[in-house]
Amino acid sequence: MPVGFWLMIRKLIVSVPAIFLLATSGCTRPAATTGSRTPEAYISDSRSVGFDIKPLKGQKGFLRFHATYPSEGRLAKFTVEFGPTRITQGMDIGHGRFVAEPGSDAIALFSDLRKALEAKAVPAKVQRMETLPFTFINIADQLSQAAGGGFNADPPGDWTAIKIFVGERKQEGQVFLNINTAIGKGQFSMKDPDSGDLVLKQLAAVL
Repeated sequence: MPVGFWLMIRKLIVSVPAIFLLATSGCTRPAATTGSRTPEAYISDSRSVGFDIKPLKGQKGFLRFHATYPSEGRLAKFTVEFGPTRITQGMDIGHGRFVAEPGSDAIALFSDLRKALEAKAVPAKVQRMETLPFTFINIADQLSQAAGGGFNADPPGDWTAIKIFVGERKQEGQVFLNINTAIGKGQFSMKDPDSGDLVLKQLAAVL
């Protein structure tokens, strides 16, 4: 059975690139596939980059995934961790981090991220870090992908939409980090083109 997030339900409408989501808030479990629902195939779109994930063992209350992105004979690999959430101003907010892995070759990944996030360029010189902390907001779960990008609540699916914030103050960038444990996929998706360069600069230090 796939690992996921804890479920707490409330209803609101949340806007994701060109798609409105019926959000069920909470640090939710990325929905496990039910016997009556066939896992959906991953749908690529121009404003997102999908990657493969496998759940890892973690401390109680934490979720960890090993992520890989094979492309053009290169293999980017990293770990992403999500911690427990708390309700703040009606939103489920938590802290997590990216963890660098030895031998990762992310050149192809950053080239594809640059296009998807509409960044101007891939950072040429970046000081590497072992970890990159982020703050996240759990937006919605049990979502299905829309053909043109974004997600729908109807029909339901196995995606959990998460918004993350990396960096601080003027160097803070926002990006969606969406998870589907039923098919073993994660996805970076553009939040705002103005954040593209900031997000890419932050991610380049650890992926």
